[in-house]
Amino acid sequence: MVKMHGGCAFACLENPRQHGSYGCDDSFHFIFAEMTAPVLIVLHQEHSTPGRVGNILRKRGFTLDIRRPRFGDPLPQTMAEHAGAVIFGGPQSANDKDDFIKQEIDWVSVPLKENKPFLGICLGAQMMALNLGGKVDFHAEGQVEVGYYPIRPTDEGRAICALWPDHVYQWHREGFDLPPGSVCLAQGDTFPCQAFRHGEHAFGIQFHPEVTHAMMCKWTIRGAHRMDLPGAKQRVAHFEDRWVYDYGMQSWLSNFLDHWLRAPGAPAHKGVKLTA
Repeated sequence: MVKMHGGCAFACLENPRQHGSYGCDDSFHFIFAEMTAPVLIVLHQEHSTPGRVGNILRKRGFTLDIRRPRFGDPLPQTMAEHAGAVIFGGPQSANDKDDFIKQEIDWVSVPLKENKPFLGICLGAQMMALNLGGKVDFHAEGQVEVGYYPIRPTDEGRAICALWPDHVYQWHREGFDLPPGSVCLAQGDTFPCQAFRHGEHAFGIQFHPEVTHAMMCKWTIRGAHRMDLPGAKQRVAHFEDRWVYDYGMQSWLSNFLDHWLRAPGAPAHKGVKLTA
C-alpha cells in the first residue's frame, strides 16, 4: 500500500510478513525477523541514538548492537555475527587525530572486505571515504550545510531508489569527494558528492535521514552556534522545512534500508510504484 502526501509517496509497511513486497516487485527478498544476527550501530556521543534508522531496523525485526568506541567499546574483528553495520555522525572530524577516529576509519575495511552491508552517515561516510583513499575537507569558501538543502540523484542513485527527496537534512562543515572505485548516487550544490556506493553493499551519505523531531530540537539548541556559520539555515527554517520535506526523507530511508539489507542474490531494488 502506498500513501500520498504533498506529492511524496511512502510505503505503509507496518507488517512485513503481511505486505511482503515493500514497494518493490514481488520477487524481492529481504532479511527480516527470521534473521537473528543484529545490526552493529556505532555512535560517537554518550547519549546519541540511532534515531529513525534504529526505529526502522527494529520494525524490520533486527536487534541493535550499539557500541561507542570513543568510550572504550571494541569493534568486532569480523562481521560474521552481524547482519550489517552503520557508523553515524558526530561533532568530530574524520581528520581528527584521536585514536578512536583512526580505529573506526581502519575498521571500515572489515565490512568492505567481507562484502557485508555497511552504511556511513555524515562522519561515518567521511570515515569510509578516507578508508577508500578519498578526501575530506572544508568548503573552499567556508560554506556549511546546516538545515535542509536540495540534492539531485544520479541515474545510479535512481537505480537503487526510484524516489528521492527533493531536500535532505544536513548538519556538517566538511564534505567528501568521490572515493576511487566508487559510484556517485546523489549530488548537491555546495558539496557536490552527497551519496556514494562502493561495491555492492557499502554506502556513504552526507545527509541525516535518521533525525527525528526530538533530535532536531536537541541539535538546534545545543548546536545553535552552527547556525551562525556561512550558508547555515536559521532554526525556524529547520522546523518549517521539516513539514515540507520530512515525508520524502522517510520514504527514501525506508526503501533504501530495504535495498541495503536485501538477501544475497536478490534482484536490485526497483523503487515504489505509485498508484493514483
